[in-house]
Amino acid sequence: MIEAVIWDFGGVISSSPFEAFNRYEAERGLPKDFLRTVNATNHLDNAWAKFERNEIDLDAFDRMFAEESRALGHEVPGRDMIDLLGGDLRPEMVEALRRISARLKTGCITNNVIAAASDNPRSIYKAEVMALFHEVIESAKIGMRKPDPRIYALMTGRLGVDPARCVYLDDLGVNLKPAREMGMTTIKVIDPAAALDELERAVGFALR
Repeated sequence: MIEAVIWDFGGVISSSPFEAFNRYEAERGLPKDFLRTVNATNHLDNAWAKFERNEIDLDAFDRMFAEESRALGHEVPGRDMIDLLGGDLRPEMVEALRRISARLKTGCITNNVIAAASDNPRSIYKAEVMALFHEVIESAKIGMRKPDPRIYALMTGRLGVDPARCVYLDDLGVNLKPAREMGMTTIKVIDPAAALDELERAVGFALR
């Protein structure tokens, strides 16, 4: 029996920042998915990883990301990336979260940066939505980020649930793997409707 559902935010509750990345690339004549390639190169210790663990400030991120992107063929200022992080809420996911929150425990594990914290007017973090989570873990606040297995264990510990009784949703396979290895039921969110079909089967009640 499922006792908790744990969610990623960007790409699950809200639209993926990768959509904004692709628009940026098209506008500037960069190769499609170039920014994702930068993010995926040395992904455990690159500029994004350090920034999401709050190990560097915005100025250092700006420089490091520019250096990393230049090494891959196209220099992009890190500051440009911050404006691309905002996403649009997905109403169907918010409704599913609302229904689940009324019956099960809910958590959110998000890799974020201080520059896009909840007091930023461009933030994807909407107070009324965040209030639906019983626990929220933000990488920039704890100095640890997905896919570090410890962040998932921290969440299940805070929720007081066995990982085997949890569902975890994320749009990135690399972030789903540690949750799955802990025993969680995992759902990769590519098409929100398909993900909700899987989630309904997992929890056993209607979410729409």
